Amino acid sequence: MLAELTRGVLFTVVTMPLLGGAYHVALWALGHAAFSSQIDGSLLRREDGTVVGSRLIAQAFTAPRYVHPRPSAVGYDASAAGGSNFGPSNPEHLALVQARLAAITTRESARTSQVPSDIVTASGGGLDPHVSPAAAELQARRVAASRGVPVERVRALIDAHTEPPALGFLGRSRVNVLELNLALDRTFGSATRR
Repeated sequence: MLAELTRGVLFTVVTMPLLGGAYHVALWALGHAAFSSQIDGSLLRREDGTVVGSRLIAQAFTAPRYVHPRPSAVGYDASAAGGSNFGPSNPEHLALVQARLAAITTRESARTSQVPSDIVTASGGGLDPHVSPAAAELQARRVAASRGVPVERVRALIDAHTEPPALGFLGRSRVNVLELNLALDRTFGSATRR
């Protein structure tokens, strides 16, 4: 019995540091070496090094000088990610989409048929950092007018920040709203309010 107890204690003493420490340190080191940006949260910074957010989490932009993100069912709170869980025929969902559609057509001086669905519906996680190129394009005139620049320059930035589908065929083209808004600030000057 003493031999079995000794073997159990020895097994614990050897495996705890190995599996409880060394394994995790090795994965951490590998992650930092191979995926340094992602392991730190895909953080985006200003030129002065100030962290302004993550390229993976949407932020609320409401000022006219910025491209606005998709609506969020969680108020852009990264600690409470989740969708509204409303089905497409839910009366509350339909009323919310209609209200967003009315607000966007007024704000962007657009027809209902010009508004892409992603700009009036929240994503499943409520924190999707991307909009479709059509949703960014819909906002280009407003952004250009509020910054006092030609709309073609804003459209050029939208084109430059349009990401193709993953691996060329998974998903759709998309525009990261935070990255685009940071580029707008770098190119045309920043503002203190979002």
